[in-house]
Amino acid sequence: MALSQAYIYLRRPSISVELLAILISLYFTLTCNFLFFKAALAERDWSNAGTWLFAVSIFFAITALHTSILLVILNRWTAKPALAILLLVTAGATYYMNNYTVFFNTDMVRNILVTDVKEAKELFSWAMVLHIAVVAGIPILIMSRVRFESRSWQRTVLIRVAMIIASLLLTIGSVMLVFQDFSSLMRNQKEVRFLITPAAYLTSFVRVVAADSAKVSQPKISISDDAKLGAGWKDRTKPMLFVLVIGETTRGANWGLNGYEHQTTPELKKLNVLNFTHAISCGTNTEVSVPCMFSKYGRRNYDESAIQNHESLLHIINRVGLNPVWRDNQGGCKGVCDGLEEQRLDSSTHPTLCNTERCLDEILLEGMDRVIQKAKNGNLFVVLHQLGSHGPAYFSRYPSAMGKFIPTCDTSDLSKCTKEEIVNTYDNTVLYTDYFLAKTIDFLKQQSNYDTAMLYLSDHGESLGENGIFLHGLPYSIAPKEQTQVPMVMWMSQGFSSSFNVNKDCLMRITDNPVSHDNLFHSLLGMLQIESKYYEKELDITANCRLNKKTS
Repeated sequence: MALSQAYIYLRRPSISVELLAILISLYFTLTCNFLFFKAALAERDWSNAGTWLFAVSIFFAITALHTSILLVILNRWTAKPALAILLLVTAGATYYMNNYTVFFNTDMVRNILVTDVKEAKELFSWAMVLHIAVVAGIPILIMSRVRFESRSWQRTVLIRVAMIIASLLLTIGSVMLVFQDFSSLMRNQKEVRFLITPAAYLTSFVRVVAADSAKVSQPKISISDDAKLGAGWKDRTKPMLFVLVIGETTRGANWGLNGYEHQTTPELKKLNVLNFTHAISCGTNTEVSVPCMFSKYGRRNYDESAIQNHESLLHIINRVGLNPVWRDNQGGCKGVCDGLEEQRLDSSTHPTLCNTERCLDEILLEGMDRVIQKAKNGNLFVVLHQLGSHGPAYFSRYPSAMGKFIPTCDTSDLSKCTKEEIVNTYDNTVLYTDYFLAKTIDFLKQQSNYDTAMLYLSDHGESLGENGIFLHGLPYSIAPKEQTQVPMVMWMSQGFSSSFNVNKDCLMRITDNPVSHDNLFHSLLGMLQIESKYYEKELDITANCRLNKKTS
């Protein structure tokens, strides 16, 4: 019996929860923080002893920080399942960090939390599975073979408290030892903290949950109470039909009308459209940009909580009776259309435009006749939210007839494709957006009983491998221009131009002026002759090109 117990003891060594927390924290530092150390130690002189001191100090600081976190949340009953989950999530996080240069700030974590099953499937790859199996599987397997020491709860509490204090002191002491260098890093490259793994995504997750919990059941703060239609509406003879197309992930650099080497906008080129060549987004992901562009705050006064808690431009449009309708082929309106009509078309069963996973953007135009007929008083403001060029499955965003640029990348695992293949496939998605917008304009031209207009504006851009960065979502302060420069196009019928007193020739002369998402809120209020105390003339790009400037 004694031999049998000894054999079991040798096969399953005994370990304390505290030691396991230290070992796992050390493992995280060694295997999951490559990008952090790369950024923190960039351009440092390794022949200088100070560089080595800085590297060793932040190594111990990160390890001690994670140890203190784990010591707070682990006990002998929850340690193994909790650490297994943490290892799996961290392994998945490091895969996307290393392959796409992802920063886990609150915006990115919120994006992940609202990701639907369809998008999650597109992000799946066997390379990711292999990465997770190696990075998380090995320590989980080893951890499964150990058993925890048994001791009294009084002794456990004393040891745990002492180790938490020691870990925090080591964290603080390590930072203070190189405080000048560390504070300089945090001041000049503050986004680098979002690369500390898993602390960054754990902290961001807590902040997102806390923020979202605080606003649950809170009614949105009204900004529409004083809104009314301007005097010009009394003289109108036709109802208005305005279509606002919110693009997805289309970057200005690959927009044919902006002078791109691939002609990705041949259909729009044939039309009399206003193409704004220098448009900037409010954010680098949909969760930020869409609420921001419809808010009175914008990027210049960006306040995530205030934007989420206030009504949007669409509520003002609804207040004055212009019947806003949100038609979606992506991830919803992100709170912009709360309480208003929203039509989710991304799960439609159209025989040619949809498959079991996604629908092409043309689904947004299906049934538009019925939408028009339902509009009260005839006026209608329709938002079409595209799937657009959303990655990484670019190849599935357009029909085969739009596959002009070859060779293409026909997989969502971009690591298997060349830069040329990725760019060609992305350009085909832009070519399809061009076709979709031209088709939208053609539809509007046929509505002879309405004064019609269309405005297209993408929510953010995309990185296609420049400097090793793919997709989007980098913190705005360090995001490359590929993620913030977007296309913006306007078209209006002669009837709309005359009825709303908009001088198209005047607008044509300012299309090379800088514009941004901040202009959307105020330009639409001005152009549609909606009076509101939140209107700011200096942000209305049409203000100096309208004959009637009574909007206030």
